[in-house]
Amino acid sequence: MSYKEQIDTLKLPQHVAIIMDGNGRWAKGKGKLRVFGHHNGVISVRDVVEAAGEIGVKYLTLYTFSSENWNRPKFEVTAIMELLIGTINKEIAKLMENNVRLNTIGDINMLPTKAARELTEAIRKTSSNTGLTLTLALSYSSRREIVAAARQLAEKVQQGLLKAEDIDEQLFADNLYTADMPDPELLIRTSGEYRISNYMLWQIAYAELYFTSKLWPDFRREDFFEAIVDYQKRERRFGKTSEQVN
Repeated sequence: MSYKEQIDTLKLPQHVAIIMDGNGRWAKGKGKLRVFGHHNGVISVRDVVEAAGEIGVKYLTLYTFSSENWNRPKFEVTAIMELLIGTINKEIAKLMENNVRLNTIGDINMLPTKAARELTEAIRKTSSNTGLTLTLALSYSSRREIVAAARQLAEKVQQGLLKAEDIDEQLFADNLYTADMPDPELLIRTSGEYRISNYMLWQIAYAELYFTSKLWPDFRREDFFEAIVDYQKRERRFGKTSEQVN
């Protein structure tokens, strides 16, 4: 029986977040430049997006480019940005066909003008779609996101628009980039690394973590389905006992 056939569609995680790791190592293993890995990683993105929409996942967030990634060699950063533009242009028709709504989180102001423009236009074109919401975390840093939210709330208190005692977890979450989506219930990381890498630190407080040794360009829909099956075998207690949740 395939992993897809084992999935209980009534117990799907609403939101799956993925750290797509291993493009560079995949390319190096084949004697190629790191950019070759990024190009092949796009194939995995397409496969996983289609797989998520196929089974009914509502939100999929991909760690596409971190704030720290700007420190990589200029050649690689430029190639990634050009790949981003090209991929958006190539995939927009498919996103429309599959009813996928594109979204982004992160400091988009840091993106090259053309990349930001293409991304903004794709978000506009898909804004009325009602299927899967695909969010690209671009120029993203969870710590910066949290600091920005704290600063916004502090400014409101300073302006007399808010009392400090009014600030609770929900209000804080409402000031994060992800305010309009549920927290991820499942976080997947590829490539055999066991780190969170400054990704959605607030939002994954109760997420199930799934690590696979597969490098991202080798990760396909059946691997995604396997992660979902593994998730569904787990008991999510949220601090309660097994007896309380069963």
